[in-house]
Amino acid sequence: MKKAAFFKAGFAAVVGRPSTGKSTLINAICGQNVAVVSPVPQTTRNAIRGIVNREQGQLVLVDTPGVHLSERKFNRRLSETAFRTASESDMILYVLDASRAPGPEEEAIAERCQAPLVAAVNKMDLPSADFDRAAAFLTARFPALDANRIIPISAKNNRGMDQLLAALFDLAPEGEPFYPEDYYTDQEMDFRIAEIIRGAALPFLRQELPHAVYVEVADRELRNGVETQRLWVRAFIICERESQKGMIVGKDGKIIKAIGKASRKELNRIFDWKVDLDLRVKTGKDWRHNDVILRKLLDR
Repeated sequence: MKKAAFFKAGFAAVVGRPSTGKSTLINAICGQNVAVVSPVPQTTRNAIRGIVNREQGQLVLVDTPGVHLSERKFNRRLSETAFRTASESDMILYVLDASRAPGPEEEAIAERCQAPLVAAVNKMDLPSADFDRAAAFLTARFPALDANRIIPISAKNNRGMDQLLAALFDLAPEGEPFYPEDYYTDQEMDFRIAEIIRGAALPFLRQELPHAVYVEVADRELRNGVETQRLWVRAFIICERESQKGMIVGKDGKIIKAIGKASRKELNRIFDWKVDLDLRVKTGKDWRHNDVILRKLLDR
C-alpha cells in the first residue's frame, strides 16, 4: 500500500438501532466477515473492530450493539456499550435504515452522539427506502451536518462504499496506523472462534433462543497431525434453562451437528490450520441477569 503524504488514522464508532445493517456494512468495507450478521435483532453484543487500510490511511471501524430502549439489564448494557464506544472514538458512522421511519432509538442516538459524524442511509436497495425522510431527520437533529456527509448506501449490494469511505477519511485525524497493514480485525482467537460458532448457530435457533445463548471456548490446542498441524477446539453453547438444551441439540443431535458443520466450514476458511471442533451444550442458569457473566461477555 502506497502511503499518502498526509496519512490519516482514526477510530469510527458505527452506531444505529438494531437491524440497520451495521455489521453487514463493516464486513462489506473490510472485505471479510469481521462481525456476525443475522436477521435477529441485537446480534452484535460487543464493540468489534474492523480495520480498513487504504492509500490515504487506516480506519478502525468499531461495530457496536444496536441501541434499543429497554429496562432489561442485558439490553441496557448493550446500549451503554454503543454510547461509550461513540464517546471514545474520533468520529461516528451513524447507520440508519432507509426503509423505516426514525423512532425513539434514533432520538436517543442523536442526543448522545456528539462527535464528528458521517451518516450512512442504508438499505437503499429496498422498494420502501425513503432517503429524503432519513435526511430530513438528520438535518433537523444535526444542524451542522454537511449534506455531503449524508450518504445513501446499500451494504448488501456494496453500493456507496467509496463515497462513504472518502467522507470518513476526510474527518479522520492525521497520524500513524494503529495496526499492521495486513490486519482486518484485532479480535483475540477465543473471541473470534466463539463469535463464529454463535453466528453459525443463529439460523438454527427459534423464538427467544438467539438471545438466550452465548458461546464459551473451554479449551484449544495446536496439535501435530500426519501431514499438517490441526487446531483442536472444545466449545460450549450455553443456554439459560435445561429445557432449551434439547432445542439446541435437536432430535438425534441433528441441530448441534449442523451448527458444528457450519462452524467448522467458517473456521477452516479463516484460520491457517485445519480445525477439529468438539461442540457441546450446557446450561448457565439465567446468565443474562448475572453481572459477572455480563462483564465477561460485554466488556471485552
